[in-house]
Amino acid sequence: MKDVIRFIVGLGNPGPQYDQTRHNAGFEFVNQLVRQHAGTWKNDSKYQAETCQLTIDGEKIALMKPMTFMNRSGQSVGAYAQFFKIPVEQILIAHDELDIAPGNARFKKGGGHGGHNGLRDIIACLGNNREFYRLRLGIGHPGSARDVANYVLQLARVEERISLERAIDCALEQLPLALSGDWAKAMNQLHSFKAE
Repeated sequence: MKDVIRFIVGLGNPGPQYDQTRHNAGFEFVNQLVRQHAGTWKNDSKYQAETCQLTIDGEKIALMKPMTFMNRSGQSVGAYAQFFKIPVEQILIAHDELDIAPGNARFKKGGGHGGHNGLRDIIACLGNNREFYRLRLGIGHPGSARDVANYVLQLARVEERISLERAIDCALEQLPLALSGDWAKAMNQLHSFKAE
């Protein structure tokens, strides 16, 4: 059986002071998706999140930006998935990824949190089930582990932002394949994209 996606979550921190910081790459992806489909975010206090419902290729998809701050993202994601009975395999989490260069994006299913506190909390709040899909948006690594906390909360440089926008555009092009469950083709086409 194919894993079709019903729930897409973009990770980030709320508030204008975090706009265009590296940690907010997931927010930028879902914002672009909502703009592309002329959707509207609404404040959903029940889930401490902004949510949006889209119809993509005839399928209803729920979107979310948790407003809990990154480290508590799982509170929103877990509560929503539980209430609407969304299987973990039908969730796609878009997030920033230190281990991928800016301008590159990768789809992945399952795995650990890799030190990403948003993913760590989501895994915990999904009953330690890691089998959700991820869209990993490359932000590059500062070179030293002790610099990571500052690095992810800094504004991305202009050239990084341009590269991220290209990667998001490419991921959006492949998203219909992923949503339909054709993960092999979606991964192959996204992973063959190279940042300029």
